Amino acid sequence: MGVAQAERLLKSRWRTATMAAGWAFPADWPLAEVDEVCAAMLEDTDPSDALVRLGRARAEAGAGLSETLLDLAALHAVLTDASPVVPPNVDALPSRLVRMTALGWADVVTRQAGDCAAEDSLTGLATPAYLRRRLDEVYRGTPVVPLDYALVLLRLDTHRAKGWSRVVAMTLASDALRTVFDGGETLAALGPSVAAVLVRRDETLARRVSNLRVLAADRLADDPGVRPTGPAKVWLERLPDTHAEACALLTALGR
Repeated sequence: MGVAQAERLLKSRWRTATMAAGWAFPADWPLAEVDEVCAAMLEDTDPSDALVRLGRARAEAGAGLSETLLDLAALHAVLTDASPVVPPNVDALPSRLVRMTALGWADVVTRQAGDCAAEDSLTGLATPAYLRRRLDEVYRGTPVVPLDYALVLLRLDTHRAKGWSRVVAMTLASDALRTVFDGGETLAALGPSVAAVLVRRDETLARRVSNLRVLAADRLADDPGVRPTGPAKVWLERLPDTHAEACALLTALGR
């Protein structure tokens, strides 16, 4: 039997076992990550990365953890028993398979839970999800968004900082942001060391950006524990033409 044929057979038996165990939405079961897991299992290579990706994919598709593990148990059952119909047993799963799949699943759910919040608990800044929602409102309500609005970005160099000094530095920088932009603008944390402000373009914007640069430097210089973060980089970022492009920009800036 060729490799491709063996993978198709394993996938078919896996699907049959999962469906028989009560998988709720059969159309959602086939994923590219299923094929990757089948290939890893048949090639007798370490399936850890493939299982993590499968766990993520299941979570992104809306599958709960119990459903995801039942599906994994169906795979384990058909790999260990050649019977035509094999009932899955989650309790029989090797701990490593459970751990890697659950880690992938939890990674997505944790991120989604964070995105649901409107405010970062440490800095008091809005979350990226809230900023994306505000941008959606702006793009739908303003015909010429790139001309009327912009993002003010602040980035800290935290490579030399240690432990809580990174958090303290970002908190101090956030305080500078709120001091300079206190007119109802949306201030958001894009990442552990990056913050953004959604602003309207006007004649005061260049001066406020300059004020932020000076004030952030002063705030960081006042605390010797955060000086390794270095001066904050502050710049003005033009918004792209569409909301989708703006969301992609936020993701890139937050890395």
